[in-house]
Amino acid sequence: MSDKNHSGSSAAAVERSQAEAKKPFEKVLVANRGAIATRIFRTLRKRGIASVAVYAEADRHSLHVDQADESYSLGFGRAESTYLDQDKIIRIAVESGAQAIHPGYGFLSENPRFVQRCESAGLIFIGPTVEQMQVFGLKHSAREVAEKSRVPLVPGTGLLADTAELTQAAERIGYPLILKSTAGGGGIGMQVVRNRDALEQAFASIRRLSANNFANDGVFLERYIEHARHIEVQVVGDGQGRVLALGERDCSSQRRHQKVIEETPAPNFPESIRRSMLDTAERLMQAVNYRNAGTVEFIYDADNREFYFLEVNTRLQVEHGVTEMVWGVDLVELMLEVAGGNARALDSYATRQPDGHAIQVRLYAEDPNKGFQPSAGLLTEVTWPETSASVRIDHWIEAGLEVSPYFDPMLAKLIVKAATRDSALTNLAEALADTTIHGIETNLFYVRDVLKNSAFVSGEMTTRMLESLSYQPNSIDVLVSGTQTSIQDYPGRTGYWDVGVPPSGPFDSLSFRLANRLAGNAEGAPGLEITLHGPTLRFNRKALVALTGAPIAAELDGTAVNPGQPFTVNAGQILSIGKVQGNGARSYLAIQGGINCPKYLGSHATFTLGQFGGHGGRALRAGDVLRLSDRKPAIAAQAPAHLPLPEMQDLWELRVICGPHGAPDFFTHDDIEQFFATAWEVHYNSSRTGIRLIGPKPQWARTDGGEAGMHPSNIHDNAYAIGSIDFTGDMPVILGPDGPSLGGFVCPATVIQADLWKLGQLKAGAKVRFVPVDHGTALELLKNQQSQIAGGEAEEVPVTAISGRDCIVAKLREKENAVEVVYRAAGDCNILVEYGPQVLDLRLRFRVHGLMQWLDARKIPGISQLTPGIRSLQVQYDPLLL
Repeated sequence: MSDKNHSGSSAAAVERSQAEAKKPFEKVLVANRGAIATRIFRTLRKRGIASVAVYAEADRHSLHVDQADESYSLGFGRAESTYLDQDKIIRIAVESGAQAIHPGYGFLSENPRFVQRCESAGLIFIGPTVEQMQVFGLKHSAREVAEKSRVPLVPGTGLLADTAELTQAAERIGYPLILKSTAGGGGIGMQVVRNRDALEQAFASIRRLSANNFANDGVFLERYIEHARHIEVQVVGDGQGRVLALGERDCSSQRRHQKVIEETPAPNFPESIRRSMLDTAERLMQAVNYRNAGTVEFIYDADNREFYFLEVNTRLQVEHGVTEMVWGVDLVELMLEVAGGNARALDSYATRQPDGHAIQVRLYAEDPNKGFQPSAGLLTEVTWPETSASVRIDHWIEAGLEVSPYFDPMLAKLIVKAATRDSALTNLAEALADTTIHGIETNLFYVRDVLKNSAFVSGEMTTRMLESLSYQPNSIDVLVSGTQTSIQDYPGRTGYWDVGVPPSGPFDSLSFRLANRLAGNAEGAPGLEITLHGPTLRFNRKALVALTGAPIAAELDGTAVNPGQPFTVNAGQILSIGKVQGNGARSYLAIQGGINCPKYLGSHATFTLGQFGGHGGRALRAGDVLRLSDRKPAIAAQAPAHLPLPEMQDLWELRVICGPHGAPDFFTHDDIEQFFATAWEVHYNSSRTGIRLIGPKPQWARTDGGEAGMHPSNIHDNAYAIGSIDFTGDMPVILGPDGPSLGGFVCPATVIQADLWKLGQLKAGAKVRFVPVDHGTALELLKNQQSQIAGGEAEEVPVTAISGRDCIVAKLREKENAVEVVYRAAGDCNILVEYGPQVLDLRLRFRVHGLMQWLDARKIPGISQLTPGIRSLQVQYDPLLL
């Protein structure tokens, strides 16, 4: 990596050559994925060791693939056909020239058969021996070794043969008891039994589960410790009888036996117990001449101040990072040295002492509000706090990656270190506040709540602490998605029209802005656009909401709600939004504070064709979770109790400005008369991209489009304005907020800004009539609409259809200007500047570019967008400013 890419100074070269001489291997394959793979690669790079990654196709774009020197696909499918396929992994290791395999954790890390196969293939397995894995891999044999080594054991049994033996042992040990599968792990295959009535049923259940999951139905019994802490000791052995214990870790913060937060040193832990536990761990592992890294796990009875052996993990643990930060050790590097045969690998750590306190949080792709079910999908935003000597993040994700449902849901480990536990807790809370993961559900907000738990803050957590944690997410569950429900904001994604990115935003911006006003939000706060049939939403916290737009059936827990006025939804209530009633096509739901989703190019708006913005760049689906903003809007107190909503119509009148293309250049005068006289019908194939209209065909003022195409509607590409009526052939299409920025078709008229909202309410079969108005009338209508949204009274603006329909604002003659320039109106907020004749001429394109640069350099207030075409430049401006 870095050593591979540059040579550096002579001193650096000497340092590198020394590192090369000391490194135990030339190339190592990492038989794992995710955060542990990227973590191991970090050490391999530091040591100048080449790295080989393997990946399932679902992980093709994972960071661990990008960071490796070489990477090889394991094919498609789940773990059994990829990361657990020993044949594939060993073949890749041999063919790539790797000398060793590091298994990380999980998958094949504790599989003795895999170790045997590595050794048979001449590969060094970076971990313990086959025999050590076998001894500690089954809990009952691990207990036997522990008993011989004088390690304290929880009162229990060996493997139970039948229910008679089970009943006798239970009576001898006493209730409550815990039944355990000897081959289980990670909390699987364990069940607490509190009385004799449940004993036999639990025994049968655990045996069946163990046989199905682990191909081993062995079950044993232990006394269940009510107030237990899970404490584990990090050990490293040289395989010759020498073992070092590098401190203990408290892993008591668990849910369903899965660790959530780990820390070292264990808080509120008696020093005498700590010392005894470390000595005990060393003694146990010395008894088997343990090789490489491992963890001895204990249960600590907080009531009796006694500890008992639990199990040994013969691998690197997920939580090894907290030990590394406090003890100043790189455990992966130490594993490499031991595996490479360095007899003095442990020497420098024998007298090392811990420094400070470290805490780790595991971030999972799971939904704590739905029983911690795994969450998969596209990551739309990933941000981390700044890393340093006291903040470390082991992760494998970035925005744009797809989290697969096939593998372990861990996304990252966030670790902080400080001088004291209190300081570490403060720093961890700040680091989590600076972490964002959008697109899928994670346990990020859940662990933030755990950090506030009184038992955790005081360092008195037990393994059952999280059972009583009340978690209420600030979110909405999408139970039914509706026809097309999407997140939008106002005014949408502006400023990118020149590179082809449409603004998107609400199709009916008037109703959207009114909904936000009713909810006490700023008019642009992200809300929901609902098309024809709405979603069913379960609110996980209390919220003030407002529903506007087309009349739509809506019920809150079965009771009808009224649009046009705010109402409260309590936590746990379900808002069911049904079909649009009568005229109109879209309704809008605003939630006080807005929806919390990432901005993309400056906007929350969903652009489904581009697959970005909103929730995952798409319309909502059942199962989605919408996060709500934690911040209260500053204007909430000004929210009105009721607002009159725009009226939905049978025959929609759309006021337009004529142009940019009209008669006699493109259309005949009769065409234009017919265009305004017709009641056009909305075509069924209409969408946010454009509203197609059914009506008479024009006669056209020309026979073809010349150089631009065979049909008379064809012209060289020019910029469109939202609301342009674009003749694509003989059919007019009103361009919507997701429409194209450029095109090669003529537009006889453009809907004025004050009437653009109406486009969002046009549905199949509706009738539309166009009414031409002058620029002054359009401006007055816009001012009146702005006043209405701001809370003023709507005033009647007299509208008179104009008779003059010239779309050309001005011209510069070729004689005085070297080329003819035509200035065309494109609605009430755009001017289309055209150069020269309707031909493709590169010199005209240069003139367009020159004008664009000239205007852009002057930053004229009121000019908001410059969009070039082939021989034209569209200048978008704010008519209220300019």
